[in-house]
This record gives sequence, structure tokens and C-alpha cells, in this order.
Amino acid sequence: MTRFALHQNDVAAKFVKRLNTAARVIDESSLPKTTQELVKIRASQINSCGMCLDMHTKDAAHAGETPVRLAMVAAWHESTVFTDPERAALALTEEGTRLADANPGVSEDTWSQVRKHYDDEQIGALISLIATINAWNRLNVIAGATGGEYVPGQW
Repeated sequence: MTRFALHQNDVAAKFVKRLNTAARVIDESSLPKTTQELVKIRASQINSCGMCLDMHTKDAAHAGETPVRLAMVAAWHESTVFTDPERAALALTEEGTRLADANPGVSEDTWSQVRKHYDDEQIGALISLIATINAWNRLNVIAGATGGEYVPGQW
């Protein structure tokens, strides 16, 4: 059950609006949309954000992502269905999401793989996306937002 309605609170609604506006830069970047959804899904799994998982798995499926790949995101390390660039993005997502758990944070190996597969614009978008989805996860988990009701394209 939702414990706090973000969209019905003046301060939170203004913040959410600005977060959406900021995210447009990522959407308009050359970072592949498939990669963007995989990153959103993986961070949301780590952070147990049901609302974000509901939204991003449905959006990815609606955009043509396969059920097998969606099912394998949580076990991407043990999967062969992701490309090397996607694996680099998923590794950066995990390390960037688990900063408090990691030492030294983002590993040099992961950073090397990201550098190998993405240009500067895409890396900027990837870093921004990881920060943004983590912000969304935290907003929704703290507010007690639940998943299950989202319809693709709703927001």
C-alpha cells in the first residue's frame, strides 16, 4: 500500500516533474533504448522497487524485448543472452547502485569495459541514467509505491 502520494504533494510533485525533465537528456542520447531499459530493470531489481520493475519490464516488452532476456536480467552474469556492451552497462549499473557495498565502488575492469563499448556521449547518458533510476527507486520505495497497475506508455 502506498504510504505517501508523491504526485499529490506540492514539493514532491515539483521534484518528480524536474526529474522527468532531466531524464529527457538521456532519452534523447545515442545510448541504445534496449540498454536503457536493461539498466532500469537491473537497478530496480537490486533496490526492490516494484513500481519501477513493473513499469520498465512492461515498457521493454512493449518495445519488443524478449521474455527470455527480461527473465535473465537478474542473472545476467550467468547468461549468454546479453551482448558485451549490455554486459558492461549491467556491470556498471550493479556497481554504481551498490556503492555502499562495494570497495572501491566502480572497478577498473568494469570501467575499462564501459570505455571499450561506449563513446563519451553514451557514457555520460549511462552514468546519468544509473543515477536517475536509483533516485526513482528510492522515491518509490520510500513512498511505498507498488507495482502491478502500470500500462505501457502511461507516463
